Amino acid sequence: MTKGHNEAEAELKAFTADDDAAGARLDQWLAGQTAPELSRNRIKQLIEQGNVRLNGTRVTEPKRKVKSGDIVEIAMPEPEAPEPLAEDIPLSVLHEDDDVVVIDKPAGLVVHPGPGNPAGTLVNALIAHCGDSLSGIGGVRRPGIVHRLDRDTSGVMVVAKNDRAHQALSAQFADHGRTTEMERAYLALVWGTPDRMTGKIETFLGRSSRDRMKQAVVPEGRPDARHAVTHFRVIERFGDPSGATPVASLVECRLETGRTHQIRVHMAHIGHPLIGDQYYGKSFATKAKVLPEPLRRSVEMFGRQALHAAHLAFNHPATGELMRFETPLPADMMELVAGFRRFHDRT
Repeated sequence: MTKGHNEAEAELKAFTADDDAAGARLDQWLAGQTAPELSRNRIKQLIEQGNVRLNGTRVTEPKRKVKSGDIVEIAMPEPEAPEPLAEDIPLSVLHEDDDVVVIDKPAGLVVHPGPGNPAGTLVNALIAHCGDSLSGIGGVRRPGIVHRLDRDTSGVMVVAKNDRAHQALSAQFADHGRTTEMERAYLALVWGTPDRMTGKIETFLGRSSRDRMKQAVVPEGRPDARHAVTHFRVIERFGDPSGATPVASLVECRLETGRTHQIRVHMAHIGHPLIGDQYYGKSFATKAKVLPEPLRRSVEMFGRQALHAAHLAFNHPATGELMRFETPLPADMMELVAGFRRFHDRT
């Protein structure tokens, strides 16, 4: 059989589709099988380049449907360079000393290198900013990182600059403020409004059975189930033309645990997904059609989930001093909130 574009030098891996895979897109299913090593975008590229075979036949259509029993072979690409390189990427530094650096991360900046994002990350920027002091702290690919924000989530983050600080901060994040003074609060713009002004969302989260790149609320007994708790408080409600039911709300979410996509999954779980969230709120996108211009266009053009890490408090790893940092909403989210306020004032 003629080899694909890169098959001659690449490692071949084979996967067999089970009943749960039936009907899934090839790129989606294969990304789930290879995660976190390869992203869906990288899988799509490999398929289009002829590096994937389905039942022995090369396929180049990422949207090809998978059937139970299908055997999929993929030519795995060569591993990327093990150490991220320094890159001159501007950082908004809120505080810095010998132990920590606190930044206001912009939306769109990936925290650490990974499949599909080998460069241009916060880690690359930190290596350039901090120099050799980050070397080896927390692992080669995640030097200094003790917590993370999704690529399209903005807001305050703390990074460790030495091993002592990394260990102390990691312990605080693992504790989630149960026995320490750590606090994390996010501002989210969501569709609709919760049925009460304050509340607690407590579930178990695990990988979605439909899309392995997503998280979902799962039964407690599942092997990958992880306890997740989010406390929310409605800060502001924005009405609709009839004045009957708020069309959106600004909500503060405080984390008691720190699971992947936790706030996004939890708010969607109670029926109020984040505006702009293409993963967990895509079915709500049509709600923008009832909005007047220019708000309708602002919502439709908002290119990320409306989530901002507004507040972070932690004990300094060297002195024990309680440090608090707050960052205002970034311009894009501020503009969106302002649009809902103007809409509300007219109703």
